[in-house]
Amino acid sequence: MYDPSHLRTFLAVAQTLSFTQAARRLGLRQSTVSQHVRRLEDAAGRQLFSRDTHSVELTEDGEAMLGFARRLLEVHEQATAFFTGTRLRGRLRFGASEDFVLTRLPEILEAFRHDHPEVDLELTVELSGTLHERLTAGKLDLVLAKRRPEDPRGEPVWTDRLVWIGAERLRLDADRPVPLIVYPPPGITRALAMEALEREGRAWRVACTSGSLNGLIAAARAGLGVMAHSRRLVPPGLVRVPERAGLPELGEVDFVLVHGRRPGAATSAADALAAAILAGGDRLHGRARAV
Repeated sequence: MYDPSHLRTFLAVAQTLSFTQAARRLGLRQSTVSQHVRRLEDAAGRQLFSRDTHSVELTEDGEAMLGFARRLLEVHEQATAFFTGTRLRGRLRFGASEDFVLTRLPEILEAFRHDHPEVDLELTVELSGTLHERLTAGKLDLVLAKRRPEDPRGEPVWTDRLVWIGAERLRLDADRPVPLIVYPPPGITRALAMEALEREGRAWRVACTSGSLNGLIAAARAGLGVMAHSRRLVPPGLVRVPERAGLPELGEVDFVLVHGRRPGAATSAADALAAAILAGGDRLHGRARAV
């Protein structure tokens, strides 16, 4: 009833909320992406997206289709691998940025390990900037991380707006430097926050530096300052800083998958994990389940 190619296209649009970005990710024409979505909507008999010239949003039925599409594609891939006799093997060095510590990425990795038990998956959690450096140095095979706006590398998973966040009770004094809670260099959000403040001529000071997301969250919850963070991944206990605080706009940031250059088994394993992340990318917008 549901064509796997149409389901993949639907997931790409749902994750990026952009027909243009979905077309770029899939290597298709935008008209083809629209056609796939329309045919899936015809097959389901429901409208999956509400869209106009400015925005694309999932409908209630579209939200429901997300889970079905992901599970259908997972079963399809498992059946294909079983009957074609393809078994991935080897060592895969995967790097994920700190941004995904509190998301449901572990569920995607668990499913990948179940489907490919002979792949030795090595996970590195680091700052996005550090992961890109390690990938360039040949120390990683696949990276899921943020990229700077001018960086063309990588396959977009989704684009999100950066926002200022802090403790709800935090109050900023317009006459004093903005207290920043930041990753150490080469943190991408660190650089973007400082650049935004400097463009506005707003003074700032570093109130806390930590290479751990949990460390930054603890400092922010304690009211030590503000931090730049993905709008969709705001940690529990923190809120967006209100506009009346007068902080500058931070712009958007791309979350991307970037492949390394090591040939052989690692390439096939990296391709398979990248496909799994793209298929389950909507899980990366949600919090990990409580245990």
